[in-house]
Amino acid sequence: MQIPWDRLSAEVLDAVIEEYVSREGTDYGPHEYSMADKVAQVRLQLRHGVAWIDFDPETQTCHLLRK
Repeated sequence: MQIPWDRLSAEVLDAVIEEYVSREGTDYGPHEYSMADKVAQVRLQLRHGVAWIDFDPETQTCHLLRK
């Protein structure tokens, strides 16, 4: 189930994005980025519709997906 990112509170959105970018194995290429930079990149992808938040009601978990 797709969740509109702009319908989440700022705190919940930050928590979802931070959990995603802190996952082991998330690859950002040859450059190292700070947590704040990674969060900003994902937030921009959400705003531009390149990524979206998917909620799995069975597992009660959120995932960020890219088109």
